[in-house]
Amino acid sequence: MEFQQPQNHQNVETGVVPPQMNHGGHEMFDVHEVLSGAINTMNTYTMLSEHVQDPELRDILQRQKQFMVDEYNITLECFQTGQDPAKPTQSYKMKQGNDFTYGMQPTGQPQKPMQSATEINDEIIAQSMLNAVKSGAPVKTAAAMEATNPVVRRVLADSLPNCIEMAYEISLYQNKHGYYQVPQLAQQDMQQMQNGYAPATVQPQMPGNNPTH
Repeated sequence: MEFQQPQNHQNVETGVVPPQMNHGGHEMFDVHEVLSGAINTMNTYTMLSEHVQDPELRDILQRQKQFMVDEYNITLECFQTGQDPAKPTQSYKMKQGNDFTYGMQPTGQPQKPMQSATEINDEIIAQSMLNAVKSGAPVKTAAAMEATNPVVRRVLADSLPNCIEMAYEISLYQNKHGYYQVPQLAQQDMQQMQNGYAPATVQPQMPGNNPTH
C-alpha cells in the first residue's frame, strides 16, 4: 500500500520537528500500548504452543504468530522512524471456511477456572488465543484515531482487519469443535428486527444550496 510521506512539521516551542519525532503525546502513549500489547499476545501464543494437541489448532497458532511478528516489526519501524517501513503491511489470510453451526447443544460440566496447569486443553488454548487477539483491536483503534503521524496512523488502521480476521478464524475453529456455540433468535423475531428499518432516500442537490468558497 502507499503511504503519505511525512514532512518536517513545526513545534511552536522548539521549531522544526524531524520525521522520527513527528508524533503527538497522545500517540506516543497509545502506540506504546499497542506495541506492549502485541508483545503480550505473542508471548501468550508462545506459552500456549507447548500444550496444543490438535494439529489444526497448532497450524492456526503458528501462522497467526508469524504474522503478528511481521506486523509488530512494521509498526515498530514506522514508529521509530516516522517514515514508510521497508516492508509494506500485509493482509492476514485464514484457511477456515465461513460456515457457522447455529443452535445450542447440552454441554458437559459448567465452565470454571482451572485448578492446575495440567487441565490445559485445546478448548482453553483456543479461548485464550481469541481473547488475546480481540484485546488488540480496541487499543489499535484508539491509537489510529489519535495518531498524528500519517504513516503510523495508516499502519495501525490497516492492522485492524487482521485482528478481525484472526479472531474470526479462531471462533470458526471453536464452533466446529463445539467449543463456541451460537444461539439464534426465533425466526419471526429476527425478521421483525430486520424489517424494522427502511433504506434512506437520497435527496437531490437543490440549486443554490451549494456552499460558497
